[in-house]
Amino acid sequence: MSSGAQSNGTHTNGASNIPSDVAEVPNPVITGPWTVDKVLETLPDGKPVEGSTSPVAYFHILERLKTMKREGWRRFGINRGESISDHMYRMSMISMLAPASLSSKLDMAKCMKMCLIHDMAESIVGDITPVDGVDKPEKSRREASTMDYITKNLLGNVEEGRVGADIRAIWQEYEDSKTLESQYIHDIDKIELLLQMVEYEKRGKGKLDLGEFTYVKTKIVLDEVKAWAEEVIQERETFWAGHAHINGEAGVDGGVSAEKKAMQDEYYNKE
Repeated sequence: MSSGAQSNGTHTNGASNIPSDVAEVPNPVITGPWTVDKVLETLPDGKPVEGSTSPVAYFHILERLKTMKREGWRRFGINRGESISDHMYRMSMISMLAPASLSSKLDMAKCMKMCLIHDMAESIVGDITPVDGVDKPEKSRREASTMDYITKNLLGNVEEGRVGADIRAIWQEYEDSKTLESQYIHDIDKIELLLQMVEYEKRGKGKLDLGEFTYVKTKIVLDEVKAWAEEVIQERETFWAGHAHINGEAGVDGGVSAEKKAMQDEYYNKE
């Protein structure tokens, strides 16, 4: 490893001296009106250097995506679950497998970029879920402000701002969800969630019911991705066969509370 490690693999300072939270970044907690600056003031490493011709400060911000967990799973006690970048990485890999009926119409390179960019704002905003009480317009405001900060304050002078401008444009295309590429990636976002849901349930050996998340299947648009989702849901039904379980596709009739169903509708109907 590095020169800071002894030959027996023990760190010279002793593992017991390492803070317990060094490897994890929690969602930022902000009081009052949310701003990028308020979050930056909470960063343990200090505010990033702005206006530089070097992208290193941006590289450091990206680390937060590696270490910040996806919040939806925490409500079910999955505290060491996937990170935001875990989610985006598999999305990118999934996007490469577009059936010929889709891939012939898509800019595949842009699709892969969009997967890796679409949740970049969460590095500062955090992962906001449908049940967190932040409405969609406010979530969009926070994320747009963050993407402006990243692409202008951190990347505006890097390579004359070209890369930052490209990242900002791809993120906005995803948000607007008008192009085929953006619709495909919105669908990929949902299929990745469904896959993770089933994987966690299987490892939970019947003691973990994440069925409320099957709701997102109803929001998938493209037939090709619908076919994948149907296969995943059938896999889930086979796993739960003979045992009561929640079916989020059916909403309240499937065991989802009316309050939670309303939050899901509010969140996803504004995509």
